[in-house]
Amino acid sequence: MNYLQSIILGILQGVTEFLPVSSSGHLVLMRAVMNIKEIPVLFDVVLHVSTLAVIIIVFRKRIGDIFVSLWRAVTRKKR
Repeated sequence: MNYLQSIILGILQGVTEFLPVSSSGHLVLMRAVMNIKEIPVLFDVVLHVSTLAVIIIVFRKRIGDIFVSLWRAVTRKKR
């Protein structure tokens, strides 16, 4: 797999992540189209960890609000 193929797969992952379809399925199909025989496992891991990081960044306020609400619910004194 060369750099161009890696970039294309990364862009495809990013574009399809927020669609209600399997972004991993698109990666498998694109690998077949580009005739990529084998993908290093580290590439898949980095791709998915990067996707997770972007999702956390995009939804950081909502995630923070959830944790604050959870903390308040756990630490609330019973009456």
